[in-house]
Amino acid sequence: MELTNLTTEQRNQNSTNLDQMSTYEMLKLMNEEDKKVAEAVEMVLPKVEVAVERIVTALSKGGRLFYVGAGTSGRLGVMDASECPPTFMSPPEMVQTVMAGGNNAFFQAIEGSEDHEAQGEADLKSRKLSKQDVVIGITASGRTPYPIGALKFARKMGAYAISLSCNKDSLISRYADCEIEVVVGPEVLTGSTRMKAATSHKMILNMISTTTMVKLGKVYENLMVDVHASNYKLKERAKQNIIEITNVSYDIAEDVLKQTNHEVKPAIVMIKAGVTLEEAKEALSASNGYARTAIESFKGKLNSETPLLD
Repeated sequence: MELTNLTTEQRNQNSTNLDQMSTYEMLKLMNEEDKKVAEAVEMVLPKVEVAVERIVTALSKGGRLFYVGAGTSGRLGVMDASECPPTFMSPPEMVQTVMAGGNNAFFQAIEGSEDHEAQGEADLKSRKLSKQDVVIGITASGRTPYPIGALKFARKMGAYAISLSCNKDSLISRYADCEIEVVVGPEVLTGSTRMKAATSHKMILNMISTTTMVKLGKVYENLMVDVHASNYKLKERAKQNIIEITNVSYDIAEDVLKQTNHEVKPAIVMIKAGVTLEEAKEALSASNGYARTAIESFKGKLNSETPLLD
């Protein structure tokens, strides 16, 4: 498909007099157009569900998730992947971004870096991609050579390939096992896909990583229990999460958290099940890190009214 025929490259008829609008008129128009993004994302939720289920299966078996993109698409991948270790205490290698032009391209555009399929393949090859991994090729237009090359290589290696684009029948979709085409319509500023297209992709990447981590047992209720409590704010959040889940006092939460070296999940199991740190860790190991399952393994000891360590 020619570039000029893509929805992401079409002129938005609501903004043809953009340069003559008042500041408020421009802002209001952008806001109105942004409202369409969530509706477009809703339309592709079944595809996102398929992607998440495959990612969860892969990661639970030791596989990795790779975001591959150029420009804004690559930067979105970097932002989402970089938040996984501090939010979910996931290993840094579990969710990675492969960006056209390398890490320096995050801060400054490296022209032409996206134009070569072979480079997308080479950069994934350097990460030792295997059939246990999952690759998401991100491109608003759906025709960027770099992520297309990456997806072609992923399928050749037997890895699961997912495409994320903003045009119907995108070129990259031909090389995906699961194609996510979130059509948000023409941009307010023609062709500026850092706007609605990028917003939709940010939403979907957030959904994918968060839902995946929930299903991997890194969340209890709606609280982060695998948070890496590495600074004052996160330590306080960890204590508050323990208090929310177990109803203990601040002092008890602080004391137990110190015993666990600021790991929230074993602290929760200790308090909810009234067991030692060693027993809590053994139960978490046996349950593959699922705190709720670990607690339930001590069902005969549980006191549903008050925590046993209170």
